[in-house]
Amino acid sequence: MKIIDVLPQPNWILTIVSDDGRKGDFDVSPYLHYEAFEDLKTVSEFMKVSNGGYFVEWNCGADLSADTIEAHWKTKGKVSQNALA
Repeated sequence: MKIIDVLPQPNWILTIVSDDGRKGDFDVSPYLHYEAFEDLKTVSEFMKVSNGGYFVEWNCGADLSADTIEAHWKTKGKVSQNALA
């Protein structure tokens, strides 16, 4: 899976759109107890997520692979192909 878009929500949810048009939510909160993700407990830091295509990352060095996201996200359908263009 390649990540086309990532939109952080203030409740530690990432809304993700994949290259095949699937859209879903990924809950980052279970990762916040790990040292690498500790800075993300601050909502303002969590909101600074960057899309790397095959991963998402934050300035603190925390990252999540597209494979991890795909294995644990809750899909919410598909976006139109026009929206992906």
